Parts: sequence; C-alpha cells; structure tokens
Amino acid sequence: MRAAQRCAIAHEEAVFIRYLKRGQDADAAAAADAKVRATVESIISDIQARGDAAVRRYSQQFDRWDPQDFALSQDQIRAAVRELSAGQIEDIKFAQVQIRNFAQIQRDSMRDVEVETLPGVILGHRHIPVNHVSCYILGGKYPLIASAHMSVLTAKVAGVPRVMSTAPPYQGRPHPAIVAAMHFAGADEILVLGGVQAVAAMAISTQSIEPVDMIVGPGNMFVAEAKRQLYGRVGIDLFAGPTETLIIADESVDGEMCAVDLLGQAEHGPTSPAVLLTNSEKLAQDSLIEVERQLSRLPTAPIASQSWAAHGEVIVCDTIDEMIAAADEIASEHVQVMTADPDLFLRRMTNYGALILGPRTNVSFGDKVIGTNHTLPTNKNARYTGGLWVGKFLKTCTYQRVLTDEASARIGAVCSRLCHMENFAGHGEQANLRMRRYGKRDVPWYEPVLGA
Repeated sequence: MRAAQRCAIAHEEAVFIRYLKRGQDADAAAAADAKVRATVESIISDIQARGDAAVRRYSQQFDRWDPQDFALSQDQIRAAVRELSAGQIEDIKFAQVQIRNFAQIQRDSMRDVEVETLPGVILGHRHIPVNHVSCYILGGKYPLIASAHMSVLTAKVAGVPRVMSTAPPYQGRPHPAIVAAMHFAGADEILVLGGVQAVAAMAISTQSIEPVDMIVGPGNMFVAEAKRQLYGRVGIDLFAGPTETLIIADESVDGEMCAVDLLGQAEHGPTSPAVLLTNSEKLAQDSLIEVERQLSRLPTAPIASQSWAAHGEVIVCDTIDEMIAAADEIASEHVQVMTADPDLFLRRMTNYGALILGPRTNVSFGDKVIGTNHTLPTNKNARYTGGLWVGKFLKTCTYQRVLTDEASARIGAVCSRLCHMENFAGHGEQANLRMRRYGKRDVPWYEPVLGA
C-alpha cells in the first residue's frame, strides 16, 4: 500500500486518504494529450484546405471506408431496419420511449417568460431551438445504439428543425441497429462517417456536407479534441471524453458487485478511469481480488484490463465526510452510490455528471435505457456543467419592449447618466434621443440628462 495521501476538505481540516491502487500519473496523461492535439489539428487543417478529398482519405485510412456517398438513402435506411428482429426493434423503441418521456418532462419545465417589470416596460425570454444540429454516435469499436436516443431524440424533443446524425462504420458497414435507432429517433439525415473527419466536415463544411450550428455526442479522445478545437466555429454540448465511473460503497454491498460495476465501465476503452471509493478496507481488498478474478473470464478483458491497469484506482477513507469531499474533488462523469444511505450523497454532493443511487440500479441502466441522458461531463468538467439535455439545444434569448412615452423617458434618463459615468457618449446619445422624442426634454447632445 502506498503512503497516505493528504488532501483538504472544504473546512480546511486535514484528512488522510489511502490509495490501494493509483492510476496513470499526470505527466504521462499530459504527454498523451499533446500527441492527440497535434494529430487532430493536422486533420482539421487538411479538411479545411481540401474538403471532401481529405475526408475520404481519412475515412479510408482510419476506418477503411470509402462509399460512393457517406449519406444513406431512404432505401438503405429501410434495408438496415429490416435486418433487425422484431424483438430488437421493440427493445430499441422501449428505450426511446423512456428517454423521450424524461426529455419531454425536462422541456415542459422550461417556460417562456413575459412580464411587466415597470409600468410600460415589458421584458421576456424565449427558448429557441438551434436550427441545425449534428449528433455524433460512437460505433467503431462498440455499436453504441443508445447514443442515438440520447442525442437525436433529445434534439427532436427540444424542437430542432434539422438533425443530421453520423456514426462510423462497424466491421466495414453501417451498423443496422445504430441506423435504425437514428431513424426511429427522428434523424433527418444519416451519415456513415466517423472520427475527426466527421466532426471537422460537419463544422467546416465540404463540397458534399453542409455545415451545422452545433455538434453533440460523446466520442473517443480524438473526437473530443476535435470538438474542443472547433468550438466557437460551432456550438457543442460539452467536452465529453473517455467515460469515467466512480463507485462509492460501504459494506452494505460486496466486492463482486463493486468489481462488476467497475469493469462494466472500464471496458469502454483503454483510457476509461474506474475508481472505487470506500470507507472499508475489507471491501477495497475484496474488490481488488474480485476484479482480477472477473478479468480472467470477461469477454472484453483485453480492453478492460488495460483501462484498469492504467486508470483504475481504489481509495479508502475513514469517514463519510472524507468520502464526500474526495468524490466532489474527483468530479466524475458517473457516480454510483451503494451505501447504507445513498440519499445522503444526493443531498451533499455537488460535482458529478449523473448520480446512480443504490444497488438496484447501475451506470448501465442510465447508459442504455432508464431515461436520463448518458452524454455527461468528463475530465472534472462536472465542476461547472451538467450533461446533455433538451436545454442544451435551446437558446434562451431575451427581448424588451417599451409601451409608453413615460416609460421610455424614465428609463432613458437613468440610462443617459449611467452611460456618461462609463464615458460612453454614443450610448448616452441613444438614451438622450428618446428623452427628446418621448420625454419632451431639451437635452444637449452628448451630455447626461440632469435629474428632475
């Protein structure tokens, strides 16, 4: 066991947190990030210069995919749906009903506002959908069918008029279940294109791909970096990199359950952190043993074992307060709480993408079917943002209206004086003109309005 690691909680009391297992150090992670940044920057620059030719080159290089057209026709979409069994279609539609229902509840909670704040002064806001959104669906290594529900369907509930959806080919062809899920969710256009080349093409535009206003959806480290570099040219949902999970547990559960839930997320990819935080050294040791036992038979062990070796952590705290402080410091994408009182963490934690409370549920339920959105903040971004939801597709835009001469003059007089306090003569003149026209005051040009 490593020496105790010192950290501070909110009240600046010293606490000791013991790491039975540590992940990759910060320097190694930074070096890997620098390589990703350089690679992505080069690809984006090439696509900006050469358009479709560059997109096709990278599609061939990374995915061995070179179709006549990256966009699927209606016949191709119908053919993909026909490949699924009735049971598979039923399951996809069941999941979409759950996600649509919760998204609609969220949308209904957002109200347009119009109010008279002073006599004759009307202020309001409207929630306006983004016009054109692209939804990126992971699908190269694992066909993440659920990402179509989480992005396309949520955008449509928000009222987005045009939704383009894209996923990389899977084993050399469009994955029929991903295509079906995109279609059932309401995608207006479906592409089979992945990686940086897809994100760059939709942000920059090429000869055959129209630019969008916003790109959403999780991706690998290269896709996440492409969204970061293109942010500003287009809007994005959030910087969603490799998935993360934090299991907070006490002896109300056992090592088998902790190990299953750790490895269930570690299998996403070799850079996916999976962390156990507990106040029981026995549970920590049992979980470490159980992880190794399960890795000996897990079908996805070649990936999960890499992730666990490089990014897995087991942390032992002495008290619940220490566990809460450590969890908020980690600010994980998924926080699964399996303790005697999971609602305590709901009440007190502030930094997480999604909370999964109690042993009867788990991260996989949220990832696939239960109804909450699985596109969530990573890399400690949960300190300042939540995940993807209908509100991400809406612009809350304000407006103002002045109905009477008296209201215009009342606001104008104060505005004029405030503008001149800031040395903005031109701003002040906007107010002064209203004073002359509607307040019937003889105000000198570029001078503040004197008090009544």
